[in-house]
Amino acid sequence: MSDPTPPPTAAEPPTVARAQRFALNEDWLATAVGLLLVALVLTGVIPTGLVP
Repeated sequence: MSDPTPPPTAAEPPTVARAQRFALNEDWLATAVGLLLVALVLTGVIPTGLVP
């Protein structure tokens, strides 16, 4: 049996699931940048006087 719905085209707006997946990626990127900054401070690359 064939599927009655047409396949999605590139002109359609993104779905909610795609938007939520992108937000999750942004959250992980912010987490990684934060951990990198903490690691740089702990190793002494960034002096503690620069961190408020």
